[in-house]
Order: sequence, then C-alpha cells, then structure tokens
Amino acid sequence: MKLKTVILTNKDICNLLSINDALGIIEDAFRAYGNKKAQMPAKIYIKLHQYNGDLRAMPAFIETTKACGMKWVSVYPGNRQKGLPTTIATIILNDAKSGFPLAVMDGTYITKIRTAAAGATAAKYLARKDSKIVAMAGCGSQAESQLAALNEYFDIKLVKACGQKPIYAQDFIKRMQGLKLRMAVSKTVKDCVKDADIVVTTTPSRKPLVYLDWLKKGVHINAIGADAKGKQELEPAILKNAKVVIDDWAQAMASGEINVAWSKGLLAKKDIHATLGEVILHRKPARTDKDELTVFDSTGLAIQDISCAQFAYSQALKHNIGERIKII
Repeated sequence: MKLKTVILTNKDICNLLSINDALGIIEDAFRAYGNKKAQMPAKIYIKLHQYNGDLRAMPAFIETTKACGMKWVSVYPGNRQKGLPTTIATIILNDAKSGFPLAVMDGTYITKIRTAAAGATAAKYLARKDSKIVAMAGCGSQAESQLAALNEYFDIKLVKACGQKPIYAQDFIKRMQGLKLRMAVSKTVKDCVKDADIVVTTTPSRKPLVYLDWLKKGVHINAIGADAKGKQELEPAILKNAKVVIDDWAQAMASGEINVAWSKGLLAKKDIHATLGEVILHRKPARTDKDELTVFDSTGLAIQDISCAQFAYSQALKHNIGERIKII
C-alpha cells in the first residue's frame, strides 16, 4: 500500500492549531529538551545579503513524542513592501521510524504561534503573577500573537504600543480589538515601557531600544526580535542586572538578545541564570522576588516547530483536512 503525504496550507494550519493548543505543546517541548530527550542541531544559515534576507534550516527530533522533521524558513525584512510576510516557512514532518515524509505544511503561522507560546510560557514563570500593564515595542505580526498568548495567562488592564511610526501602533490596536483590551499608542519606546509590568520587544533592531533607567522594578521582558548575529533590542546594562533566561545556549550566544553583549565580553556564562527548560523543570528557580528584573531571550527552536507540526498533522488526520499526494 502506497503511503500518502498530507499537504497543509496556511489556512489549514490556522484551523488546526490555536494559541491555547500551542501553550501546552510548547511547554512540553521545553520540558523534553530540558530532560535531554530531544535532538536539535544548531540552525544552518544561508545569508543572502544582496537581497537583504536569509534562509535557515532547523531540524529536530523529540524522543518523548517521536516528533521528527525540519523547518526551512526565510527572513526578509523588506517583504512587507512586496506584500509578503517578513518570515516565510515550510515544515516537513517525517515518520521517525522510516523517514517517510508524513506531511509538508506551511510553517509561517506555526512560527508565529510557537514563538508567542514560548514568550507566554516564559512570562508565566518569570513575570509577576499580578502583571497588568503590557508594553509592546514593535507592532508587527509577531506582536499580535505575543499579546494574544499573554492574554491567556494574565489579567491585562492596559496595553501600550509603540511602532516605528505612530500609524503602525494605531493599526496594531485596530487589529487587536478582538481581545477587548484597553490599548493606547505611545509616541516613544521610553513612554511605552516606563510603567509596564511586562515588556515585549519584537523588532529587527541592531541597536538598543530599551534602557535600564526607563524600567520600573519587577518588570519582565520578553526579548523576541534578536534572531541573528548583531541584532539587539536591550541595553547591555539590562542584561547585566537581570535574571536572564535563554531558550538554548548555542542559539542565544550566536543570534539571541545576548549575542552582542556576549561577543563584546560584557556577559559571561555566570550572568545567564538558566534555560527555560531548567526553569520549567524547577531545576533553577523562576521569579523569587517581586522587585527583580527578569529577561527571556527567545531565539526560536526547532523543537517548537516540529512539536506544533506534529499536533497539526494529527488533527488533520482526525478531521480529514488537507490534500493527500503520493510523493514516493
């Protein structure tokens, strides 16, 4: 009998995977990784500077669930002007026992949702439980999912948004009206973050946007934007004074929020508190003081993508969604 590969479009994935689904999936994936029950080679980059973009290969296998596959993802900051997403991804899900391609699916929505779920999971452990004011520095697609995921865990009373231009923040607020949250535009990043309980940065910046003096005591920061060498959104002094939690050592040092400070010798291993997996497994403490500054450095891991892809595939089989084709 010939096996068939399931093809799942962006629309299919949107119907198969919710924010709420992703929260549990991602926490379990970090738990498995923290228990050394996953294989995840470092990202492979193809840098296309002449086109202002890059492509990345991200393979993973999770022993606990047998999820196996690879994401092939591109990041082109100028794509908005072309009517395309900044991030475009495709995921191949394989049968771990035979290598057969079980599914080929859009990974763009999965990338968006799994990144948000990781940020919300980090905030669940690191932010104050009574956090009510959220600052969004950056108002693109990733900011949308980050806020939606945080809204699952926190009783948010005010969202302050700041974009490159005020109109970006205004558009963001319009897009997020479905959450029924009180939202306001901030003209500057300083005004946006100054009284926030949780700060989320989702920009492609290569210079600090947020400074230590602007932050109130006890704030938690989800640093999402830095995903390549040379990118940074936070003043190094923030990292030096914070309880810093990373998703993965190799990726964080090479391309996460800590990469610039690390390469300049401003940070050492002793300055990094833990990985998120260690915190989830209670091997390293989460927040221990209401006034401490905490930072989650998110680079995005293949274990997150493949875990979500496996869930989407299982739901597609259950509900007979997607096209079946003979690849082999």
